[in-house]
Amino acid sequence: MRVLVTGGAGFVGSHVVDELVRAGHEVRVVDVLHPRAHAAPPARRLDAEVHTVDLCDETATRAAVRDVDAVCHQAAMVGLGVDFADVTEYVRANDLATAVLLRALHDDGFAGRLVLASSMVVYGEGRYRCERDGAVRPGQRDPGRLARGEWDPPCPACRGPLAPEAVAESTPPDPRNVYAATKLHQEHLCALFGAEHGIAVTALRYHNVYGPRMPRDTPYAGVASIFRSALEAGVAPTVYEDGGQLRDFVHVHDVARANRLALESPVAWSGPLNVASGAPRSVLDLAVALWRAHGERTPAPLLEPRARPGDVRHVFAATEAAARAIAFEARVPFGVGVGDLVTAPMRAGREAR
Repeated sequence: MRVLVTGGAGFVGSHVVDELVRAGHEVRVVDVLHPRAHAAPPARRLDAEVHTVDLCDETATRAAVRDVDAVCHQAAMVGLGVDFADVTEYVRANDLATAVLLRALHDDGFAGRLVLASSMVVYGEGRYRCERDGAVRPGQRDPGRLARGEWDPPCPACRGPLAPEAVAESTPPDPRNVYAATKLHQEHLCALFGAEHGIAVTALRYHNVYGPRMPRDTPYAGVASIFRSALEAGVAPTVYEDGGQLRDFVHVHDVARANRLALESPVAWSGPLNVASGAPRSVLDLAVALWRAHGERTPAPLLEPRARPGDVRHVFAATEAAARAIAFEARVPFGVGVGDLVTAPMRAGREAR
């Protein structure tokens, strides 16, 4: 199969390329090589066709999609960003670029499978249960409660305490920041394309991905990368709120395998699938695990009692749908993955403001 991987030089994308090449697929890579993710050009690959392409460039994108059998659309600007001033860049990099890609596929008569790298951020807050009112979805967290250190949202009906539960793909999306809104729009555009062309579109909703080649030294990096960079610098990792935020940390090797399975599964799957480990852990758990794997040579993780703008309290995944649809189950144990991350190669980026 000839597979186009957009963003194929990036953190997740490069591992997807590795996975597909190992499986015997012919891979064409396109990547804009954004300076926030690539301080220097990546090493040249001899096992894949590689092109530097901005997907918003219609001419270059038309050439990139020619004669491909499948597409893994990984290219995106990721992270919570810095503030709302990022909105135009996120929309251009994520939504406009996706629209140009889909138009090029349309014009080329594409009839293969399309796999989109989506994100758990489309859910907003996760799923909660109130003892009195059952399953509920709280709204935006109240700034007054956050200022008092009351991190967990109350029941929107009775104001009582809530217990977090795993979020399934059927949960209505509720994006809480610009990045999340653009990822949901990507899903909508791709689903419409699939429906009009009668092809399978699988939106893989990645949860918190970590592992080798994570970007570092940028506000757009993932939390695992930020913690590791602090440890390398001899500084205590800063954990916001009380560190009790629940997330699902999934290794990048598992994420790459999920992409291959979505392309190769005997029955094509259309719709979203959570890509996660199925074992929620707190952000403080991650910081402490990295600190211990680092040898406890730096100060222990430090709690900073404030919330990051746009962040949510708890969101972790139900994984049964991915197991049924594409036979995906995570294989890399948390302890092994975190231990390896301490010495894994990272990728430097630079601010482009």
